[in-house]
Amino acid sequence: MTRLRDLGLTPGRLRPGALNAITDVPGVKVGHTTLISGDGPLVEGQGPVRTGVTAVLPHGGNLFRDKVVGAVYSINGFGKYMGFEQIRERGTIETPIILTSNLSVARAGDALLTYMLRHNPDIALTTGTVNCVVGECNDALLNDARGRHIHPEHVWSAIEGASGGPVAEGSVGAGTGTVCFQFKGGIGTASRLVMDGRCTVGALVQTNFGQRAELTVLGVPVGQHFTDVFMPQVGPGSVMIVLATDAPFSAAQLERLCVRAAFGLARTGAIAHDQSGDAVIAFTTGSRLAHYPDEVIDSAPRFVDDGRAIDEFFLAVIEAVEEAVLNSLIAAQTMIGRDSTTVYALPHERLVELMRHYLRL
Repeated sequence: MTRLRDLGLTPGRLRPGALNAITDVPGVKVGHTTLISGDGPLVEGQGPVRTGVTAVLPHGGNLFRDKVVGAVYSINGFGKYMGFEQIRERGTIETPIILTSNLSVARAGDALLTYMLRHNPDIALTTGTVNCVVGECNDALLNDARGRHIHPEHVWSAIEGASGGPVAEGSVGAGTGTVCFQFKGGIGTASRLVMDGRCTVGALVQTNFGQRAELTVLGVPVGQHFTDVFMPQVGPGSVMIVLATDAPFSAAQLERLCVRAAFGLARTGAIAHDQSGDAVIAFTTGSRLAHYPDEVIDSAPRFVDDGRAIDEFFLAVIEAVEEAVLNSLIAAQTMIGRDSTTVYALPHERLVELMRHYLRL
């Protein structure tokens, strides 16, 4: 798997974590289920299938009993998400975060609900219900989206197979069939260290947005050099962004981080097209809430608002989102999907040539 830095390109000013991934935030785990089968003409319900599931776990324990503080933000609300309103109201996340195909949100949500009920027999009996969190992008250009090929075992596999360490990127999991700037997109991730390494900010993206001429890499108008080649006909898409940190932020502070994710997208050329669903989910492992607290009032640590300190987190979000998007493009491979539609990977050699031409290398 090739990443942006493997090409000699170093974005931003802040240092990445050891893995340059969302899993640099201690305790965070990521898992994928990738579904690729069939070729040729579309047969609804049969394929070709180019889709999947990505699960992001804020920690490896029971999230319902040990919730994390969270926030959401809609850059552009053309999306079919699940669980956002309760996160806005309560400021907590209590399930794994599931990313998948647009038309499979309901199926993925039901599978996640089954998983949570299985592990929490008190839900809806001796305590309240549970708020399942699902995000999506439309992978219908390459995938039999109407066939809704996501089944419970695919969601459970992504959750149960989630781990720390390096994160698979490109055409995997929820990014299997997605398209970014009319190149093959997918899953990408990156991280940044802040406060002299005391805290970490990580980002994971599911990229499915942008028109070719908009693509910008470290300030270079790369997409404008590819407007006559490798061009699938695809409309505006979407992007899901998951942010993680270990700083003890409040929900309001996390929402401020979410807002800054839009600046990271903008660095890549994104303009949030009219029918592009662009959403951000953020959480912190440094602020947790027990479902069954010992005390109504606790003394958990909190991050004191300080302009200079939080500004560094804002920059970390922007840089991590930008690099995660570019990693999703660099890591992805050319894919042939339904009706033999081909979406090409961004050519690495030509990208390097352009970056040298513009004196970025």
